[in-house]
Amino acid sequence: MDSLDLQVLSQARDWHAGGHAVWLVTVIETWGSAPRPPGALLAMRDDGQVVGSVSGGCVEDDLIDRVRHGERVAAPTLVAYGVTKEEAARFGLPCGGNLRLVQEPLRDARWIDEVLARTARHELVARRLELASGAVTVEPAHRGETFTFDGQRLRALYGPRWRMLVIGAGQLSRVLAQMALALDFEVICCDPREEYHLTWDVPGTTFSKAMPDDLVQELQLDPHCAVVAVTHDPKLDDLVLLEALKSPAFYVGALGSRGNTTKRRQRLALFDLSEAEIARLHGPIGLDLGGRTPAEIAVSILAEVIAVRHGVPLAQKKPGSAHPLPGGAAAAAAAPGTAPLR
Repeated sequence: MDSLDLQVLSQARDWHAGGHAVWLVTVIETWGSAPRPPGALLAMRDDGQVVGSVSGGCVEDDLIDRVRHGERVAAPTLVAYGVTKEEAARFGLPCGGNLRLVQEPLRDARWIDEVLARTARHELVARRLELASGAVTVEPAHRGETFTFDGQRLRALYGPRWRMLVIGAGQLSRVLAQMALALDFEVICCDPREEYHLTWDVPGTTFSKAMPDDLVQELQLDPHCAVVAVTHDPKLDDLVLLEALKSPAFYVGALGSRGNTTKRRQRLALFDLSEAEIARLHGPIGLDLGGRTPAEIAVSILAEVIAVRHGVPLAQKKPGSAHPLPGGAAAAAAAPGTAPLR
């Protein structure tokens, strides 16, 4: 999967292989309304070309200007912007915004090859940079970990920190999977129906022909997982919901009208699910954006998933839709509740 960070690393490796001097610039700390979060990455080569970003643009311009005027950082170096009100204004930082960066020369790109190879296998890995020596190591990471900097070492994560299980391999699922990949989700599509799995062709995703409930148990869903059931087949959708609603997955949603969602809740109540577990179901799925095409519906679904992940109230819902209290994955809770249709 090509997240922005992986694209930055890939380009940096290619520049290095082409004989250019290359520097990586990483946001390590922010205060106030800094535009990019800790861990944001930029690569810059000796002629001033850049990929990625660490701010809204003005900080990048200053870094480029330094390189073009001959500045060559030979070891990991701390750089601060926006320390004063005047400097914050100069570099386009919001009022009170400050950020600190680490700028490091790319001496050996072999660690990038390892990061790209392991993330291509859907692994979550961490890069550890020792500021004193400039040494870089790549090690396994786990969902729930975040970017860290303790003054001596930087630890940045790469790979799919979030996972989405899509039930059904139809046209909507295909578009949904492509968009979810761009949002740094590891995407697994599950559809045991022979006529569907033969046509699945979304690079970067994993496909399973297992029964949905069996796959949920095998995956051991955690609070960084979302489950989206869009088969239009109640037998398959209900199977996954019976297991997913009991899991800590931060989002569980199913496609269907308000009437079908009501009937689905009634069916689920016949099994060993509590009222609270059934109330976690987002249905009808997605925010009410007025769309009707598969791509528009996929956008509405992902908009809701993102809102739930960040604990944002689901205000853009169809009238009559049930939706849980905000809590979101940001609180590491197994949160949320409900959504609109298609």
